[in-house]
Amino acid sequence: MNKLKLRLLLEQFLLEDIGERDVTSELIFGDTEQGKIVFIAKEKGIFCGEEVVRTGFSLLNPTIAVDLKTKDGERIEKGQTLAEVRGNIQELLKGERVILNLLQRMSGIASVTNEAVSLLDSNRTKICDTRKTTPGLRMLEKYAVRRGGGYNHRYGLYDAVMVKDNHIAFAGSITKAVESVRAQLGHMVKIEVETETKEQMLEAIVAKADVIMFDNRKPDEIQEWIQYVPEGILTEASGGITLDNLADYRHTGVDFISLGFLTHSVKSLDISAKVTVL
Repeated sequence: MNKLKLRLLLEQFLLEDIGERDVTSELIFGDTEQGKIVFIAKEKGIFCGEEVVRTGFSLLNPTIAVDLKTKDGERIEKGQTLAEVRGNIQELLKGERVILNLLQRMSGIASVTNEAVSLLDSNRTKICDTRKTTPGLRMLEKYAVRRGGGYNHRYGLYDAVMVKDNHIAFAGSITKAVESVRAQLGHMVKIEVETETKEQMLEAIVAKADVIMFDNRKPDEIQEWIQYVPEGILTEASGGITLDNLADYRHTGVDFISLGFLTHSVKSLDISAKVTVL
C-alpha cells in the first residue's frame, strides 16, 4: 500500500468528520485526560487495516501508542482483541469512528475474498476484483482483496485497455477497436476484450487480444469456447457469478474470475471499540 497516499486519504477523511473541532469531546474531557480504546472482533473473518490504525491515530497525535494484536490477512475469531490504542481521550475519540469504519470495511472485503478463494478451491484460476469500488477507497479496497488471497484487476481506466460492448458498438467491430488501440498503444499495456458470443471470441483471437473475457457466460459455454483460445492469451470469466455458483466455474479452465461484489456490495465485518479511562 502506498503509505503517502494513505496518509493523504486519512487526512481528508478525518477532516471531513472533525471539521473545526470535536465539540462533544472537547467540552467533556480535559486536555491531559488519558484513555484506551480496544478494538474487538464481534464475528470471525480476515483482519485488514494495520496501517489505517497506525497512521490514522498518528496523524491526530504522534504520541498515541498503538498495539496491534494481529496482522493483515490473518484469520480472526469472535471476541478476539485486534488492537489497543492509548493516549489523550480527546484525540482518541476524534479518530475512533473514521478508523473503525475503514477497519470494518477492509476486513469485510478481505473476509469475503477469502471465502471466494476457498469456495473456488482452484490451483489454476485466480479470484480478482473489478473497478466497482467505492470512490475514494479504491486503494484500500483493492489492498483488502489482496490480503484476502485475491488479485487485483486494473486499477482504473489508465493502466490497461478493456474493450467493452460500448466501445465495440461505437467502433463498429472488435477488430477495428483493437487495431486502433494497437496502432497507438505502447508495448507495456495489455488489451482485454469483453466477449458475449463465440463469434466475438473468435474475432478477438484473430485480433490478437492479450486477454479475453467471457461475459455472463455459463460454465458449460466457457468450457466449450475456451478450447479455441490459443496458448498465450489469458482468459477471464465475469458477470452473474456469485458465492452460490462460484464452484461451478472451477473446471472451466479460465485464468481469472472477476467478482464485482467483493467491493461494491460487501458487508463490513462487525468490530467494536471499547473505551476505558486510564
